[in-house]
Formats: sequence, C-alpha cells, structure tokens
Amino acid sequence: MDTTNNTYALAHTIRGEGPTLVLLHGLVHRQHAWDSVIDELARHRRVITVDLPGHGASPDLPLHTIDLGPWILDKLEEFLTQIAQPGELPHVAGNSLGGYFALELAARGTVASATALSPAGFFRGAWDQHRALLTFRALRAASRLIQPAAPAIMRSTIGRTLANGVFYARPWRVPAATATIDAQSIVHNTAIDAAGHSAPHFTAPPDNTVPITVAWGRRDLVLPVYQAKLVTQTFPHAQVSTHPRLGHVPMTDNPELITAILLAGSKGPAQVHPHTALGA
Repeated sequence: MDTTNNTYALAHTIRGEGPTLVLLHGLVHRQHAWDSVIDELARHRRVITVDLPGHGASPDLPLHTIDLGPWILDKLEEFLTQIAQPGELPHVAGNSLGGYFALELAARGTVASATALSPAGFFRGAWDQHRALLTFRALRAASRLIQPAAPAIMRSTIGRTLANGVFYARPWRVPAATATIDAQSIVHNTAIDAAGHSAPHFTAPPDNTVPITVAWGRRDLVLPVYQAKLVTQTFPHAQVSTHPRLGHVPMTDNPELITAILLAGSKGPAQVHPHTALGA
C-alpha cells in the first residue's frame, strides 16, 4: 500500500504494512529525505513519512516569535494519535531536528520506541547551538546566490558534491531532483529563523521504559559527533553508536546500514496505547 494523505493537519504518506514506523525529517528537508530507505523499510513496517510543520506541503509555522519546539511536539502527538493503528503506540525515528522530536516523544512516553540519526538537542552550550544555526544561515545565503542556476548545478555530479558536502558524506549519491528541492527549500523555509527562538530540552525525568537508539555519523559537519557523548546523560538507557563515512543526513550515504538501524530500533513488541488498556 502506498497512499499520500493530506486529510490531517500534516501532509504524510503511508507505505507498507505491519507495526507503524513514523519518520521525521530534519530542518529544511521534507518527506523525500527518506526516499533511499523507504522501499526496504516498507517490506517490514507500515512506514509513514511526514512533512513537519513549516516544511513541504504541511501548514506553515506561526508568524509570532515563540519557542516552537513544544508547539510542534503537540502537533506531532496529535498526528501520531490520528495515524496509529487501533490500540497501537507507533515507533518513531528522526534525523537532526526530527531526531530531537523523536527522542522527546520517547521522553514523554508517547511512542513505542525512538531511533534518532544525528539528533539535535545535545549542544554543548549556547555557542554550539549558535554555530549550527550559523551553518544553516550561511548555506541559505549561498543558496540564494545560486538559486537561478540551482537545477543545472544539481544535475552535475561535481555541482551536487560541492553544494551538499556539508549535509552528506557522499553528496554525489543524492538524486539531482532531491538536491534541487533542498536548494530551493533552504532559501524559502522560515524554520531556520524560528529555530533561533527555540532552546531544545527534554522532559525530565524521561520515560526510561521506551527503547532508544541513537546513531551518529562521524562525518557530521552540522551536529558534530562529539555531541553523541552527551546522549546518555539524558537517556542513560540509550543504545548509542557512531559510524564512519556517514554525514549529517546519512540515509543516502549508506541506505543499507540506515535501514538496518531503523529496523533494529523499531523491532520491539507491539504496544497497546495506555488509554486503550484502561478501557478509555
């Protein structure tokens, strides 16, 4: 089964059958970020990709200046309730900003498991978060300069490699169409500015009954791998691994490895939603 659905507030696509696994992309990306792993995942899971608020075909973010982290999390919790199968707590996985949301949903105990690829939320201080935001703003400025020629640049292997080396360890593997979408998205997406008003934090104490898997690319230039050492300070039970030749958005760098990580992270037994268990 492969269905695209905008019935709910967030645009999403459903593929496959089995336990539900919801995939959350990172800042300025959208559902297509997962294309390289979808087919194999859908052989084993009911996979749902979703455009986060302010991304892709989902509604834009509020214009007023607030900490949008809690606002987006409330939207995601509502979305998970809507798309879950009867009596089910879905598994969730995310990359970068999506990884932060996945882990916070786990901390709240509202998912069956969480798998995070280079997640946000483990900055070593305000300077570290500021450095990451400056990276995105610098890339946005560069993308504005090349915007008229972006499709031609992204059709070139050399062009894709030079333009996307910050995000990927093997940027030449990214399809030209995907690279073009990304170049356009980073120019117009307002979430970059909204992120400057957010201070990522996790529910404390977290629900330590929710299995957590974190994988980090050693070639990550956006959220460097040194941040991985902070994960167990918040989630002592997390399974944390680091991997060579993976960048910040690792799905196209090594689809086979990422697929295996996502399947292993979401292999736990089916869980009954607590409200269902109580007869609500």
